[in-house]
Amino acid sequence: MQRNCRFEIISVSREENSLPCSTDWDKSVYFTPSNLLPKSVVKMKHLTREQRYGISLMLQEGKSRKDIAKAIGVSTSTISRELRKNCDMRNGTYNYDLAQRKYETRLKLRGRKPVFTKEMKDTVVSLLEEGYSPEQIKGRSNVEGFAMVSHETMYRWIWEDKRKKGTLYQYLRRKGKKYNKRGNSLAGRGYIPNRVDIEERPAIVDLKERFGDLEIDTVIGSNHKGALVTINDRLTSKVWIRKLSGKDAAPLALKTIEALQPIKDLIHTITADNGKEFAKHQEIAEKLEISFYFCKPFHSWERGANENMNGLIRQYIPKGTDFSGITDEFVSWVEDKLNNRPRKRLGYLTPNLIINQLEFDCICKLNSP
Repeated sequence: MQRNCRFEIISVSREENSLPCSTDWDKSVYFTPSNLLPKSVVKMKHLTREQRYGISLMLQEGKSRKDIAKAIGVSTSTISRELRKNCDMRNGTYNYDLAQRKYETRLKLRGRKPVFTKEMKDTVVSLLEEGYSPEQIKGRSNVEGFAMVSHETMYRWIWEDKRKKGTLYQYLRRKGKKYNKRGNSLAGRGYIPNRVDIEERPAIVDLKERFGDLEIDTVIGSNHKGALVTINDRLTSKVWIRKLSGKDAAPLALKTIEALQPIKDLIHTITADNGKEFAKHQEIAEKLEISFYFCKPFHSWERGANENMNGLIRQYIPKGTDFSGITDEFVSWVEDKLNNRPRKRLGYLTPNLIINQLEFDCICKLNSP
C-alpha cells in the first residue's frame, strides 16, 4: 500500500469568507482560458485567493489538473505545486482558505528570518511538554501553516535557557547527551533453533510499501528485572508495547501473540535481532500465520526503525528505571503518545493519521465499481 496524498474539498461557509458561492458568481472571472487573459494575468507568478477558490470548486467538480490550469491561465505544474505545498497534510484535503494562509505565511517570512516571538516561545514550550522535539515542532508548523523559527534557533534558545539554570533542556529526548555508537554493545544472544536469516526475507519488505511488515525488540529494566516488548510497523511507524514479567522467550511470545492477534490477517513478516528471548519465534509465526526473520549479528541497522523507536520510549522510561513500578496503564499511555507523535519520515504526520488514511484508501477501493 502506498501513501498517496488525496485532494478532496472541504465546504466553506459563505459567512466566514467574502468570496461568492458557486450559485452567484461569474465563473468567467476565474475560469477564462489563458489565451483570452491579458498577458499581465497569464504571467502572474503567484496564485490569487480567487484563483485558489476556483481551484477548489473545479476539484469538487472532478476536473483534472490540466483542465484547471487551462481554465485559470497557469501551467499544470503550477496546479501540482499548489496542491503539493498547500493541501492540508493532516488529511490530504484542499481548503482554499488554508492554502491562502499558508501562502501568506511563507510570503511574510521570505527573505528574512522570523522573529522568535513570545507567542512562538509559548508554543514551543507547550509542544516540548507534549514530547515533541524542536525538529518535529518545525515540521508541524510547516504542515499546519503557522509561523515558527528553525529548529536550530529553538535549540540555541533551549541551551541559553539551560545556561541560565532553566529546565527546558529536560524535555529533550537526550537532554544534551552525546550519541553512543550502538554497534559496540552486545545484545544478549543465545541459540535460536530454526533461525531464518534476513537474506531470505522478501525484497518487498525493504521497500516499505505495505502495512504488516513488523520489527520487534525488547527494552530492559534496571538490573535486568522486567522488560517491555516493542513492535513497530515499517510503513506507518505504528507501535505496540507490552510489559513483560522478564526477558524469557515464553512470556515474550505470549504477549506478542496477544498484541497482534486482532490484526493477524494484516501481518506479513516480523524481523528480530538474535536475542535468545526470540527463541520461540516459531510459535509466534505459527499462531499469527506469518514469516519470522532474524537480522545478521551486530547489524542493528537492519531494523533501524525499531532501534529509533526504543530511543523514543526511553524519553518516557529512562534507562535505569525500575519496571516493577510501571503499570500496564502507563505503558498504554506511552504507546498512545508515540502513535500520535509526528514523525519526520511521515512528513510530520502521525502513525495514527497514516493508519486512518490507509483505512480510508481501502474503503474507497472496496466501494469503487
